[in-house]
Amino acid sequence: MKPIISASEYASESAGPRPPVLLDVRWQLGGPPGRPDYEAGHIPGAVFVDLEAELAGPAGEGGRHPLPDPVEFGAVMRRAGVGRDSSVVVYDGGQGWAAARAWWLLRWTGHRDVRVLDGGLAAWTGELTKEIPSPAEGDFVPAPGALPLLDADGAAALARSGLLLDARAAERYRGDVEPIDRVGGHIPGAVSAPTGENVGADGRFLPAGVLASRFTDLGAAEGTREVGVYCGSGVSGAHQVLALELAGFPDAALYAGSWSHWTRDESRPVATGPEPR
Repeated sequence: MKPIISASEYASESAGPRPPVLLDVRWQLGGPPGRPDYEAGHIPGAVFVDLEAELAGPAGEGGRHPLPDPVEFGAVMRRAGVGRDSSVVVYDGGQGWAAARAWWLLRWTGHRDVRVLDGGLAAWTGELTKEIPSPAEGDFVPAPGALPLLDADGAAALARSGLLLDARAAERYRGDVEPIDRVGGHIPGAVSAPTGENVGADGRFLPAGVLASRFTDLGAAEGTREVGVYCGSGVSGAHQVLALELAGFPDAALYAGSWSHWTRDESRPVATGPEPR
């Protein structure tokens, strides 16, 4: 199943006999909480899910956005109406990072039918509502492990044996600036691949063929080279995993702790500059 859905496709499905469960996961890095924006107006039927509190565990040794406890994540999804056989659509404010994080978590925990609304709320031309839905309890039970996951050692090894993509902005990869984490730079051997280059000016993903050319140029080789992704804290990296799936590289692994976890251990090496070394 294609991991994205257009606004027009969603509108058609939502009017059908089995409308998808719709999740609103608006979030901004370092910005205000998304709940007030949701309450001011959202796509009808959407249930708000908080990235900081419900799509991540407490910040700490695992990084800024460690994976949530699967049992707790399952409870959140069931309260939102997600069932084992539900079709799920996720959207955010348009950047796509938060929606991709929810997409990745659902896929990693075994849900097969989940898609990101391409372009997010900005792509929606229908009505908005302030009505808060009360969905029936779902029956989804997480079974973690359906997508590949990297730890720090695995990421370091993959940077040498395969292709490890750094999804952050190029200046953070080079170490020119680091506005969030302890130190700038990148995992030695990782290749710079900013997430922002996966989408057009409207926030929608570039065509699959264009994405395939991009990742091939970066070193991906279908079926012959393992690919992994990391970012600052495992949010925009999920967006990169989704882009790779669109491009025909469906088995990319995510280092969920990412740079915020890597740099907590001062013994781990840090590379700087534009080259992977």
